[in-house]
Amino acid sequence: MTDTSRDVTKTYSRDQNIAKLERLVEALRENKAFEIQVAGERLCVPAGTEFSIEHEQEGPMHELEFQFRWRTDEN
Repeated sequence: MTDTSRDVTKTYSRDQNIAKLERLVEALRENKAFEIQVAGERLCVPAGTEFSIEHEQEGPMHELEFQFRWRTDEN
């Protein structure tokens, strides 16, 4: 069995973020899958995937995360 754990944070420029978010919004509106590449790995987020927004605060620092959660079944 292979280890499939991964926890990556990638920072993009303002323009790159805007482009990614615009593609995401279009996919959500059309109820289509969303493809994105993060730190060298291409991901396909299926249509209808669970979506949540998470806010964390530690002292004066805030973190806002947009999260999609789905399962891939490996044979």
